Amino acid sequence: MIDERMTVAVLGGGSFGTALASIAADNGYEVRQWLRDATLVKSINVDHRNPRYLPDYDINTSVVASTDLEWVLESAGLVLVAIPSKAFAEVVRQARPWLKPEQILVSTTKGIQQEGFKLMSQILEEETGISHVGVLSGPNLASEVAQKQLTATVIASHDAVTRSRVQAALGCDYFRVYASNDRYGVELGGALKNIYAIAAGMAASLGMGENTRSMLMTRALAEMSRFAVAQGANPMTFLGLAGVGDLIVTCSSQLSRNYRVGYALGKGQSLDEAVDALGQVAEGVNTVRLVREKAHEEGVYMPLAEGLFQVLFRGVPARDMAKLLMQSEQSSDVEFVLSREDVQQDQRQQDS
Repeated sequence: MIDERMTVAVLGGGSFGTALASIAADNGYEVRQWLRDATLVKSINVDHRNPRYLPDYDINTSVVASTDLEWVLESAGLVLVAIPSKAFAEVVRQARPWLKPEQILVSTTKGIQQEGFKLMSQILEEETGISHVGVLSGPNLASEVAQKQLTATVIASHDAVTRSRVQAALGCDYFRVYASNDRYGVELGGALKNIYAIAAGMAASLGMGENTRSMLMTRALAEMSRFAVAQGANPMTFLGLAGVGDLIVTCSSQLSRNYRVGYALGKGQSLDEAVDALGQVAEGVNTVRLVREKAHEEGVYMPLAEGLFQVLFRGVPARDMAKLLMQSEQSSDVEFVLSREDVQQDQRQQDS
């Protein structure tokens, strides 16, 4: 049922934010979208197109874009924040004077802020003090959402009102919205999988086969869940859409920005060349460095993240990194199945 009192505000003019704005409008909500770029605002309002990110997508004609942040937020009941992680906190601080305690704030950004190793939902809480905070994450390639291909996502929040309002605003016959109360796990899944999409792209460009890709994805799932549980997440979250689901799509699709960066690196391009050719933000590049540093601090074993760090920031050739990974310590197959004692016994046998 549509809540006629609830306007949906979307902060950001990228591909996913634009697709979500149009979905909410399709569902009958008043939708206002904030963008910095006045040229894009005009394109959305006049031509109902976002020529920079979704040039072939017909945006619902009732979506109204503006550069006026106050106007976009003034009557919003639900605010979707679709801003890249590097600018996320800055935009939230700009929005803060016009936010109200009863509003629902939802991050759709899959990234981590360097300062304090903060997730986007933590920034929303700390900067605004609002209690209705959630995260939207899952295997959601924006171009396919725009094509109205059947897609599922997860709204994660400790707050039942947030979960139900987002499901009502965005759920439709092709965009299915499932609920979770593990906000931290869902958000970490969305951020961490970007690392392994880079690795998958590198593997593909190096000519590695299906066996290798299968091994890479399953070991990536073990590694990301190991790290997330050390941060307080529920390991079961990683068996769902925000974990294995998102990992599969980003490690398999050439539509993934992070996959494309990895592919270029595997072809011998430098990191700067790969990012410049992409022309968009690949969140996984920054995430590799942040997660690698955090894993070192907390003693979490992450050989894939370490290997990628060496390629991205230390100039190690991608093919050499792949060989090093194959020589790394063999651990247990499925995380959290073997007891600590079993793992220690296996390690003693390897060392003997």
